[in-house]
Amino acid sequence: MSTVIALLHEGAKNHGDLAYLGGKTGDTWQTFSFKEVDALSSAFAAALLKAGLKKGDHAAILSEGRPSWVIGEFGILKAGCTSVPLSTRLTEEELIFRLNHSESKALLVSENNLKKAAEALKTIQNKPLLILISDKNPSTEGTAEKLLYYEEMLIQGKALLAGEEYQRRLQEIEEAIDRDDNVTISYTSGTTGNPKGIMLTHRNYIHNADNARKLVPVERGWKSLIMLPLDHSFAHTVGLYIFCIVGMTMYFVDAQGGPMAAIRNLPRNLQEVNPDVLLTVPALSGNFMKRMQGGINEKGALIRGIFNAGLRAGIRRAGDGYNRPPFLQCLWSFFPWALANALIFPKLRSVFGKNLRFCIGGGALLELKQQEFFNAIGIPVYQGYGLTENAPIICTNSAARHKFGTSGVVLPDLELRIMKDRSTECTMGEIGEIVTRGDSVMKGYFKNPEATEETLQEGWLWSGDLGYMDKDGFLVVTGREKALLIAPDGEKYSPETIEEAVLSTSKYINQIMAYNEQCRFTSALITLNTEELLGSIKNQGLSPQKDEDLNKVLGLIWEDLTSFTRQSGHSSIPGQWRPASFAVLGSAFDEARGEINSTMKLVRHRVRDLHMDRIEEIYRAGAGEFYTEGNRKVIKDILSLEVT
Repeated sequence: MSTVIALLHEGAKNHGDLAYLGGKTGDTWQTFSFKEVDALSSAFAAALLKAGLKKGDHAAILSEGRPSWVIGEFGILKAGCTSVPLSTRLTEEELIFRLNHSESKALLVSENNLKKAAEALKTIQNKPLLILISDKNPSTEGTAEKLLYYEEMLIQGKALLAGEEYQRRLQEIEEAIDRDDNVTISYTSGTTGNPKGIMLTHRNYIHNADNARKLVPVERGWKSLIMLPLDHSFAHTVGLYIFCIVGMTMYFVDAQGGPMAAIRNLPRNLQEVNPDVLLTVPALSGNFMKRMQGGINEKGALIRGIFNAGLRAGIRRAGDGYNRPPFLQCLWSFFPWALANALIFPKLRSVFGKNLRFCIGGGALLELKQQEFFNAIGIPVYQGYGLTENAPIICTNSAARHKFGTSGVVLPDLELRIMKDRSTECTMGEIGEIVTRGDSVMKGYFKNPEATEETLQEGWLWSGDLGYMDKDGFLVVTGREKALLIAPDGEKYSPETIEEAVLSTSKYINQIMAYNEQCRFTSALITLNTEELLGSIKNQGLSPQKDEDLNKVLGLIWEDLTSFTRQSGHSSIPGQWRPASFAVLGSAFDEARGEINSTMKLVRHRVRDLHMDRIEEIYRAGAGEFYTEGNRKVIKDILSLEVT
C-alpha cells in the first residue's frame, strides 16, 4: 500500500461488512462498515470537488471524534486535498491563526463548535467553506451565509458518482497522488512557543501504522472506544490506520450536548461498547485511578485492607514487568493478591466493561505509580512514546514485551540514537537527545523552513526530548530539553523526573510544576487533591480559625511533597533539584486558561506567567519558608469552605 486511500480500499476488501466506525445518534449506536466508509468518503470527495475544492487545497476539521470526522477526512484526501485536524479546545484566536496559516479552503465543523467557528470566520479574509458534519442542525443564527451540510453533500456525491465524470475525476486524482504528498498538517500544541504545522505524508503514516502494529498484537474484530480527540496524532494513526489494517472497530464517546456531556457519557459508553483495548493519556488514566482509590476508601477498613494488601502484592509479583522477581517473593505474595483479585479487582475492572484486555498510554510520560496500579488490578496500561513529527509512534511497551518506568522498545525499521551533541552518540544508560530516522519522519513544518532546518538534519529528526537506552533495550524518556530546570551555574535537569517522583508518592498533590530558571533553589507550584487532604485535616481536628492549624496543614503538605526523597527509587535525584519550597494554587491547572493543552501536558511558560506573583513570593521567603501569606490564604479558603 502506497497511500492511506489504498489502505482504506484494502480494508474494504479484507474486512467488508465488518464495522469500522460507531457513533451515537440520539440514543442509538450506528455503525459503518469498512465498505460503507470507503463508498461514503468517495461520495463526500465528489461533493467537495463540486463545491470548488481542487487538488492541493487544504481543508480543516474542528469536531469531536465521530464517524463523519473519519469519513470527512478520507473524503478530503480522495479529493486530492490535505486535512488540517484542529483541537476543539482551541480559543477563537488560536483557531484564526491556524485557519489563516494553513490557508484552509474548507472547515468541517460539529454543532458543538459551530458558534466558535462562525465567530472566527468573521475576521478571516479568505473565508473557507463551512460544512456542518453533525446529524443535528443547530441554530445557524450569526453564522456565515453559506453553510453546507454533510448529509446533503453525501446525497449529492452519490448522485454525482452515478455518472462517469466524477468517477473519472476521482480516479485521476487518486492515481496522481504520490507517497510523499501531504495527508495532514497537524499543528503542535504550542507548549514551548508558537505552533508549527507538521506536514505528514502517505509514506509517513503507512510506515508508522504498519510497523507499530507489529509491536502490539491486536486482533480482527476487536473494539475500542476512542476517548482521545482525533486531532491527537496518537489516536489518529492508531484509530484510522492501524484499525483499518487489522480490522478493528472504533466507537466514539457520545459528545451530543458538548464536552461536559461527553464526560458524563463516558462511563455509560464503556459499558455499552465493552472495548477490548483503549487508548489513553496519563491525565485520563490518573483520574480513573483516583476515582477507584476514592471508592475503595469509602468501603470501610476491611475492604480497604484487602485492596491495599492485594495491590502491594500484585506490584511485588510483577517486578518491573521485564525482570521477574524471585520465586519465593511471588509465592509469598500470592495469597493477598489472589484474595483481592477474587473479591475486589474484578469490580474495578468492570468500570471499563467486560472485555478490556489492556490500554496503551501516550501523549505524556505515564507515572510509574499508574503503571504498577493498573497492572496489579489486571488492566495494564502500556506506556508508549512518540512525536507528531514521527507520525507519531516511536516506541511502545506491549503485553509481549514491557518494562515499567520505560517507554518500550523502538519500532521495527526505525533508527533511533541518543545524542550528547550534534556529532557525539551517547553510551548505553547515558542521557542525551532522542533522534530518529526513517519513513515515519515528517516532511517538515509548513511554511517554516527555518524550524524545519533546525529539526531535520540529514534525515534525522531531533526531538528536543531527553532519554537513554537501558541495558534491556528499552527507551527511558526523562524530559523535554527546552523545559529543563536551569541552575545559576548553568547546570540543567529534567522537571518531569521530579514531578513524576512527587506524583508517584504523594497523597495530597494533584498536579505539580517544578520551577527553576537560574534561581538559588528549585520550587514547585502545586494543586491539591482536596478530598484526600480534607480527610486528614478532619481526622486531626484542625480549624481554619487557628493560625497554628494553618501551619500544620502546610506542614502536612510539605511532608507529602518531600516524601519521594525517602523512597529508594527516587533517592538518586540530586538535592539541588529537589523542591525546597512550594506555592499552593487555589485551583487546578486549567485548559481554558492555557495552562495545559488538549493532551493534558503542562504549558510551562503559561503556568509560569500566570502565577509569577506566587513564584516571586516563594523566592522572597526563601528555601523551607513555605508559611507564606499566599499559601495560608489558599489553605484557609479550603478549610473555611469544606471543614464542618
